[in-house]
Amino acid sequence: MAARENIGAKRAWSLKERAIRELKSFAAIFLYLWIVLGIFFLHEMIVLEEHHIAVAHYGIALMNALVLGKVMLVAENMRFAGQLADEPLFLAVLYRSIAFTILFIGFYMLEEIAVGVIKGKTLAQSFPDIGGGSVQGIFVVGIIMFVALTPFFAYRELGRVIGESTLHDLMFKRRSPR
Repeated sequence: MAARENIGAKRAWSLKERAIRELKSFAAIFLYLWIVLGIFFLHEMIVLEEHHIAVAHYGIALMNALVLGKVMLVAENMRFAGQLADEPLFLAVLYRSIAFTILFIGFYMLEEIAVGVIKGKTLAQSFPDIGGGSVQGIFVVGIIMFVALTPFFAYRELGRVIGESTLHDLMFKRRSPR
């Protein structure tokens, strides 16, 4: 009986540890995306204000960071874009940045179309105007997102190779003077 309780306690601890690890991972993803998407929003706000167009959706960056953060967390848990994990770091980073850029743009488009259809619009009316709605605009937004995601995946991949705690210590702990 005591052995069975011990196994149950050990299993509960594993679930608790995993939940904490997932929460920390989500927090890091969310924070990074919130900063990046917030910068995009600030830029859009400045451009629109130059043309005297008011922008009132200050929470969009926050909401998109929450949604895309969850998408990224689920995709990473499903080992999305992990095929080049054993290749040189720059290939793994570039591949993951490209794959997640495509995933994010695709997910955003599907989300906007679904919301539009739910609100009674047609598919064509629901299609989002990413980068002005042209193929070139979508491509430019993709390049910007790729560049924005590259440092994130460089950090993650480097941490995977040298160890997350080692990378954390190198980046955030005070180094001793030489």
